[in-house]
Amino acid sequence: MMVILKWMVFRIVEEMNRGMMLKLENLVHLHCACRQLHSLSYRKIHRTQWKPLRSSTYPMRPVQLHPQLWQIDTFTSVALSQYRLLATKEGKRPGKQKLPPIKPKIERQEVKIQQRMTVQDLARAMDKDIGVDLDSLEPDSVLEEVWIKEVVKKSGMKCKWAKLKQEKVRENKDAMRRPPADPALLTPRPPVVTILGHVDHGKTTLLDSLRKTQVAAMEAGGITQHIGAFLVHLPSGEKITFLDTPGHAAFSAMRARGTQVTDIVILVVAAEDGVMKQTIESIQHAKNAKVPIILAINKCDKPEADPERVKKELLAHDVVCEEYGGDVQAVHMSALKGENLMALAEATVALAEVLELKADSTGLVEGTIIESRTDQGRGPVTTAIIQRGTLRKGCILVAGKSWAKVRLMFDENGKTVDEATPSMPVEIVGWKEVPSAGAEILEVESEQRAHEVVDWRNYAEQQEKIKQDMEVIETKQKEHKDAYKKERERLSNLTWRQRKAALYKTNKHLIAMSSKERAESDRKVLPVIVKGDVDGSTEAILNILDSYNADDECELDVIHFGVGDVSENDINLAETFKGVIYGFNVNANKSIQQLAAKKGIKIKFHNIIYHLIDDLKDELSSKLPLSVVEHIIGEASVLATFCVTVGKSKVPVAGCRVQKGQFDRKLKFKLIRNRDVIWKGFLTSLKHHKDDVQVIKTGMDCGLSLDKNIEFNIGDEIICYEEKKVERTISWDSGF
Repeated sequence: MMVILKWMVFRIVEEMNRGMMLKLENLVHLHCACRQLHSLSYRKIHRTQWKPLRSSTYPMRPVQLHPQLWQIDTFTSVALSQYRLLATKEGKRPGKQKLPPIKPKIERQEVKIQQRMTVQDLARAMDKDIGVDLDSLEPDSVLEEVWIKEVVKKSGMKCKWAKLKQEKVRENKDAMRRPPADPALLTPRPPVVTILGHVDHGKTTLLDSLRKTQVAAMEAGGITQHIGAFLVHLPSGEKITFLDTPGHAAFSAMRARGTQVTDIVILVVAAEDGVMKQTIESIQHAKNAKVPIILAINKCDKPEADPERVKKELLAHDVVCEEYGGDVQAVHMSALKGENLMALAEATVALAEVLELKADSTGLVEGTIIESRTDQGRGPVTTAIIQRGTLRKGCILVAGKSWAKVRLMFDENGKTVDEATPSMPVEIVGWKEVPSAGAEILEVESEQRAHEVVDWRNYAEQQEKIKQDMEVIETKQKEHKDAYKKERERLSNLTWRQRKAALYKTNKHLIAMSSKERAESDRKVLPVIVKGDVDGSTEAILNILDSYNADDECELDVIHFGVGDVSENDINLAETFKGVIYGFNVNANKSIQQLAAKKGIKIKFHNIIYHLIDDLKDELSSKLPLSVVEHIIGEASVLATFCVTVGKSKVPVAGCRVQKGQFDRKLKFKLIRNRDVIWKGFLTSLKHHKDDVQVIKTGMDCGLSLDKNIEFNIGDEIICYEEKKVERTISWDSGF
């Protein structure tokens, strides 16, 4: 009976213990849930990941969420073990075990970085705004790798190098000239003769006489401003292709281009002027091209003509005529009267025979573009010299980054031709875009091949530009680094408060301005758009603009240039950049002119190049601030000095006599001592015989005092002057 009773008591106690353990475990889980709710705001900030609670072996209400790193099982087992210890043992209570602190895992944002990032690039990668600049940093300032990593680290982010796209090396698809032809296939061809010389020495008049035309009479200003290519038929039956080049200083590139495709150079020198600047330049072009020279001494019919002086002057430039033991033929002539023209033609033909000029008229065409332009009805048109092969309609040509399927060909008289053989000048119609003058013409097999060549050339140009941009970036990076080091060295000995005050004092006038406003306030810029009738004219104008050397006064920015009449796109560009459009030998239709007037855009047309440059100088000068000029009104010398008492202070007074002009109290004065200006300002008093006056004339004595207590010395000069604002002229020597 006692045994059964003990067993029953034991079972009752065991059931009670099991119930208490269940309650304790539920309390533990409830505690965990409370901890989770308490850390809810913390989880939102640090984006802690949450998962459903694992099921328990004991029945309880499930808790839905808990931190991933919260050690629930460990906490529960420790708590239950403590309860079991209390329930089974009597005596000492063990010490409370502390759980280790659990640090939440924070995921840091990754920032993709790369070499040579600018401030703007880094801000975009970090998804941050650009604040005010520090230490002269701008949005386009290039940062070093150390700075990039430091900025990312201090922002609580991680750096990750961006993967660079490794572009495959492209196969060279460019078109090339053919190897030299078999001598057996070569046939005689007409010589290509370039006429060179100084401006207004009679080059075009000479060609007129040979062609019996009036080209010179139709040229603006009486000067040639394009390359003219003509095929001249001589009475003897020979043919000669002449290139008439401009003699003006602006067209040096045209003359150089003419000598690159020529066989013989006729150097025209006026007998009364002798050797001039462009004469010397023409000689140099001929020597660089290794082309023989024939000397044409023009205007020998004038009374002041001196052909022998011309020959002697040319000796200094290594042009030795046959009379002086050299190999240069000299012809005395008058292009205007047609004297000795046949002698010049015979000398040219004789030299061509000696040179044995031949060419291959079979196979793919090769040539050179002499000039290019946009024709309103025909589109892009080029003047070219064929050097190899025979050009026919339908041929596929490539020149520079443009290609053509020949639709029409014309001679110098505008007549349609079916084919063009070597040494023949021809106008080609069918180009997709206007190619550059001087570009090499190559025939290819198909339009697909033409596209491949143009794509390759665009790619090669792009790679070259990237290379140049990298060099510019590296240079700019070095400049920023040097400037930063210099600034740090200057501030290194200051405390942080002094350093901050110094930086604020330096940049306080820029803080309230945006970067765009800051740039506009510091720079004076004249944006221009240049449109020419042919590529060579545009090239000549751009070459002159390249010589512009007054950027410190006003920057000249060519935002666009091209060939053809002024278009709506030019007007829109000029409006965007607030620029001026300059047109050379081009026009604008009525609607374009009305649009320009409505938008307030200046369009300036010229047909003489030096008039265009003069106009451009005036426009640049108008951008400059007015300069203040001092205009002297009167001069006097100090004859005596004394002081007067005004209130409690003594005021120095100078006794003077006006020697030139007059003194006007309303104007400014300056005190000069030993040629140094001691003081500038206004007078506080001007008296004549103790009377206050406004004006003192020549020869009159006066007493005066200044607005500062400056002691006078006998012999000092006092000047009365007025300041006038006058327009400044840009200091640009363009060669005109």
